[in-house]
Amino acid sequence: MFFKKIPLLFLFLSIAVLAKAQQQLDSVLTLQQCVDLAIKNNLTVKNSGTTMERSRIALQQARENLLPTLNGNASQSLSFGRSQDPTTYNYVNQKINYGQYSLSSNVLLSNGLSYINAIKQNALAYQAGKMDFQQVKDLTTLNIISLYLQVLNSEDQLSQANFQYNASKVNLDRETILNNAGSVAPADFYNIKGSHANDAANVVNAKNNLVTAKLNLLEAMNVPYNKDIKLVRMPADQTPKSYDQTPEQIYSTALGSLAQVKAADFRVKAAEKEVQSRKGRLYPTLSLGGSIYTNYSSTGATSFFDQFRNNYSYGPGLNLQIPILNYFQNRNNVKLAKLDLIDAQNVSNNTQVQLKQQIEQAFANMAAANDRFNAVTEQVAAYKEAYNATEIKFNAGVITADVFVIAKNNLDVANTNLINARYDYLIRIKILDYYRGQLTF
Repeated sequence: MFFKKIPLLFLFLSIAVLAKAQQQLDSVLTLQQCVDLAIKNNLTVKNSGTTMERSRIALQQARENLLPTLNGNASQSLSFGRSQDPTTYNYVNQKINYGQYSLSSNVLLSNGLSYINAIKQNALAYQAGKMDFQQVKDLTTLNIISLYLQVLNSEDQLSQANFQYNASKVNLDRETILNNAGSVAPADFYNIKGSHANDAANVVNAKNNLVTAKLNLLEAMNVPYNKDIKLVRMPADQTPKSYDQTPEQIYSTALGSLAQVKAADFRVKAAEKEVQSRKGRLYPTLSLGGSIYTNYSSTGATSFFDQFRNNYSYGPGLNLQIPILNYFQNRNNVKLAKLDLIDAQNVSNNTQVQLKQQIEQAFANMAAANDRFNAVTEQVAAYKEAYNATEIKFNAGVITADVFVIAKNNLDVANTNLINARYDYLIRIKILDYYRGQLTF
């Protein structure tokens, strides 16, 4: 019995190993994987997808409105007492079991191109829906990139904090030995000790910031938090040196590529077709129809199937409906459609105005981030030289620890600011790439 259970045990062990391996694989994510998960799980993206699907179904229905109709009808009734036999039209005083059966079809021949323009309107509305869907995906992608970079920023900040902590630990160990030997002033020892304690607090804060950054990223991806999640690092030389586009060039590109601009333009064209569709209802409607009819009565001399076969009638017919006076609904619908067109044009114009403002602001933010990155880079270089010179003097006993700590803190803050400036510049670049329709990972 024991040996029979061995294969089953190995099966469970294999499943457990594979599951653990999959878990480890999933704990390392690239930027592309994060974006894909966010688009898959994001509720706003899902809602936009269903809205787009509704537009597609509306287009499908508009096209199918041109198809012929085909309807069947069947009715069965009982009559007691004196009544008229529907098949002979004679009055009888008995129970009658009576049935009527018909099949009718109708096809539209002309209605002032109302249905044709409705198809074009819904086709354009569907294109607008697809652009809305793309817009939501683009914004989700941009948000994930920003949060992803924030996690990398927090990781770099933690590495910098650990480096500062380890460097100050070396200084504290040396000062501790000197202090125990009575070879250093107590004030210098406690200044170094306090500086090390401050570095330890910075490590704690950096760890907490990293946890928060990961929480924000995973929350945007709509996946459970995993403290062991690792992100694939970007190349160290990812920071661009300059941006080769002006705000006017970016705006010109955005007008032809950005999904939200295309969506607004499609809605203007759809509104134009709506006006033409509503105008078409002011004209007569011509349709061709046909029907087959038969009936059955229990008073008949023949069987049900004989009556069903012998009593049928059929014939085609033309139907012309001329709108003369219908509460002025059609004319008012045309007026409402024209107002919809004005609204769509206003939205499109406003979208372009806001887009230009947003690009100008984004470009200004990028330029400021670039200037800040360059300034902080020079600051780090200057403070590093000052720190090296101060460290030599401190080790030689020429200056006190408080002067050394000031130089160290200046360099530490500058290094931290440089990391922040680099990632801020990266994010600003990505925002402009989004407006250009060239958002890449």
